[in-house]
Formats: sequence, structure tokens, C-alpha cells
Amino acid sequence: MVKNSRANILVIGGAGYIGSHIVKALCDKRYSVTIYDNLSSGQKKNIDKRAKFYKGDILDKKSLDKIFSIKFHCVIHLAALKSAGESMIRPEKYSENNIVGTINILNTMVKHRVKNIIFSSSAATYGNPKYLPMDEKHPQEPENYYGYTKMEIERMLDWYSKLKGIHYAALRYFNAAGYGSIKGLEKNPANLLPIVMEVAVGKRESMQVFGNDYETKDGTGVRDYIHVLDLADAHILAMQYITSGSNLIINLASGKGYSVLDVISTAERITGKKILYDIAPRRAGDPAEVIASGDSAYKILGWRPIYSELDNIIRSMWNAYKNKVVKKK
Repeated sequence: MVKNSRANILVIGGAGYIGSHIVKALCDKRYSVTIYDNLSSGQKKNIDKRAKFYKGDILDKKSLDKIFSIKFHCVIHLAALKSAGESMIRPEKYSENNIVGTINILNTMVKHRVKNIIFSSSAATYGNPKYLPMDEKHPQEPENYYGYTKMEIERMLDWYSKLKGIHYAALRYFNAAGYGSIKGLEKNPANLLPIVMEVAVGKRESMQVFGNDYETKDGTGVRDYIHVLDLADAHILAMQYITSGSNLIINLASGKGYSVLDVISTAERITGKKILYDIAPRRAGDPAEVIASGDSAYKILGWRPIYSELDNIIRSMWNAYKNKVVKKK
């Protein structure tokens, strides 16, 4: 079981939004951490000084082979393109980066006899909910190509486990949000909460709410948000679990649903700013409500989110945004 500072952990994508929080949590627990990142969405300012950093791409086999000359106990794989909309327009780009890139990682792990990998999967593998809350037995019928790539990687991990003895955890994130103490903000955000924050600080004049005619309490879409600090804790627990010789597929979610208007009203209360918005048509493929069950994570890992109340998420984001965003002139 990987529990101490003698264990070397490779975090691929460790300079990104989620990755940098995971790296900090690992360093705080005295693990030896190496970051491998091409900085396409990650930022140098988010690289923890206690970690070693190598710039490289998962599509570069020679670079991967070089970094794996270091003996790692576990790989945490966060390097993926993640725009659902773009994936429907440029599937070839997502095939190459997400699927081929992961094949490169797995083949390099096999070559260097690294047996453990934590993979950042996604709730997007489920598609539209057949029932709520969604548990791990829910059918996987992705609505976008991004979700398809994540589902196929999960299947690939299972085959590499059977054929090559690799132990894996596939962690199906719901809506990651919030901030810890990293320096840089997420680049080019497309998700609701960062956009709300950009309106609050004046970087955007207003925002769009896509659909107000869903069968929900206020007509707007309802989502399950999970604080990035809770995600980081779950990765460490999952790593400790699989390095004892088991595989794992679990949801990482709060089990609570908040509507778009819940988010906006909470942000107005916490920031003291008016969040201007316009109602726009629904987006294709957007379900009315997505709420997950996190029971498996608790039963298997003893993990429950402790930072993921909406107030706490938005306060952490406001603290990050109000001093770092250049206001629109």
C-alpha cells in the first residue's frame, strides 16, 4: 500500500486545475511527486515547488519513455481534452489525445513495470440519466464524443488489468468546482461556476442560462457539484486502495443537486454582486437533472465530501477570483 514519502507518484497533467490540487495534497502528505504536463491548459505558476516538473506530451512516446526511467509506484492520469462541444466537431482530435495518449501511457507503464494507475474518468460516460441518483451500475450511453473516449479508456484499463496485471481506479467525476490555495485560475473556463465568477468580478458583462423550461423546481438545469479539494482526497484514498491489488470504479460526487439559478443567487449573496444573465435556448443533450450516488466511494474508501456545500464552493471561488481577474474595461 502506497502511504509514505518513499513512494514516487507521477501526476500526468499535474499543472492543471484539478491536477495542481492533487499534487499539493500529495506533497502535503509527504509523497515524492513528479509532474508531467505539456502546459496546454496547465500553468507553471500552479506547479508545487516540492514536486519535480517535466514538460512533455502524452503523444510523445520518447518523452514518456524518458520520464518513466524514474521508478514510479503509481501514475495519476489527468491529461485529457474535455470540451464536450468541441469533441462533437473534432472527434479526431479527441481520439488522438485522449485514447491514443492513454495507450501510450499504458504501454510505457508495461515496459517499465509500473502496475498502478488512477484515471480521471467522467460522469459523461453515463449520458442522459435513466434514474436518479446515478450509481455505478447506471448504463453507460455517452451523449458526446468526449464521454465516449472516457468510456473506451475505462474498457481499455480493464483489458490491461486482465492481460498485463495493471491495477486501476476509474474515478467518474461529476462537476468539479471550487479552489484551494493554488495561484492560477483555470484557463478559458466553459463551466457554469467560473463563468458566474467572471460576471461577478466584471470580466464578463453578463452570462447565458441555457433553458428555463426544464421539469425542475425553477425550470433550470440541476447539477451535482464536487469541490476540487474533495476530489484530491479521493485520489489519494483510491491510490492506497488499488496498490493493495484491487481495481476500482466509483463516482465522485456530492449527492446533492443545485440548479443554475441556485448557483446564481448564492453567488450574488456571497459576492454582493449582481449576476446579470439572459435566458437562451436549451443546449442539445443537456439533461434536466444530474445527481449521483457516492455510496460506493464511502463503502469502499470511507470517503465523503466535506467541502462540497454550494456556499463553501462559491466562497472558495470568490476568494480566488476577486483578487486575480483583470476586470473588463
